[in-house]
Amino acid sequence: MAVRWTNVRSALAATLTALTCAWATTSGAQDLTFVRIATGATGGTYFPVGGLIASAISNPPGSRECALGGSCGVPGLIAAVVATEGSVENVVAVAGSRMELALTQADVAYFAYHGRGQFALGEPLENLQAIANLFPEAVQLIVRRGGGIETVADLEGQRVSLGEHQSGTLVVARSVLDAFDLEEADLKQDYDKVGKAGDKLALGELDAFFVVGGVPTEGVTYTAEGTDIALVHIKGPEVDDLRKSYPFYGAEIIPAGTYPGVDVTVTLKVGTQLVVSASMDEETAYGITRALWHENNRKLLDSGHPNGKQMERHKALDGIAIPLHPGAKRFYDEIGLAPAEEGG
Repeated sequence: MAVRWTNVRSALAATLTALTCAWATTSGAQDLTFVRIATGATGGTYFPVGGLIASAISNPPGSRECALGGSCGVPGLIAAVVATEGSVENVVAVAGSRMELALTQADVAYFAYHGRGQFALGEPLENLQAIANLFPEAVQLIVRRGGGIETVADLEGQRVSLGEHQSGTLVVARSVLDAFDLEEADLKQDYDKVGKAGDKLALGELDAFFVVGGVPTEGVTYTAEGTDIALVHIKGPEVDDLRKSYPFYGAEIIPAGTYPGVDVTVTLKVGTQLVVSASMDEETAYGITRALWHENNRKLLDSGHPNGKQMERHKALDGIAIPLHPGAKRFYDEIGLAPAEEGG
């Protein structure tokens, strides 16, 4: 179950207050900087990956020096992860200065910055800027095997969960439906977390559900262990046109056996990105970017969540469709990393 915002704020405030008091008595000479990283549901991909990032960029007073095998984070910086509903909530929180950092899908960042899609009715979030591209997420459409749904077009009239209301999954699901000339009103739509959607599928209360995440996605694996599932291919000329319109969507192949009994699946992928507000000072953003990609943090990323292994510095600018924060840009300029060509 995702942690509620009120509980998270209370717990986070109490924790940070205690830490501040403790470190103020032992190392008052060093300034402390606290940053919050908006992630996703505790059972999803973003929350544990956010924990890895928090560990990589944090460097509390009294930590062992980086050169001696200690923290290689930003001196005096302490990062904490916060559970949320996902990408949409995250970019709004960063743009509104309620969070300092956030994980989000590339498409959500793009639509938010340009005031398109789900953000078309409000003001564009033009203070949203990028730190890095992190890893790809697969668009997964899960059904019961033999249930009669073999293509996206077959979803018409079916009971389908499109993801939570503030999630990136919902944004992608809407894009996929639109590509196949379907609307939410054409479905018996539901808006569940992946775990709840999987339970409903197993009980026969849903016919399909979307999830966007690194594979294998824990909630889908859990569902597959007790229910005979299949993944629907998301491919064809409709998807080709979608990718031409939005180059941050790429082609993805989910290998056979990723989930028990599930064959190879052709689908879409979208990048997960780390974003900040333009109001973050350049030195802090530079330090966070440098710490994230510090060579000594490679072991941390590789030994944590499986998606940590996919976080590679040479891919840090892939699929970035919003402005880079000047502090991040400074770091990439220093190492000679240029944006990748679109459409790759």
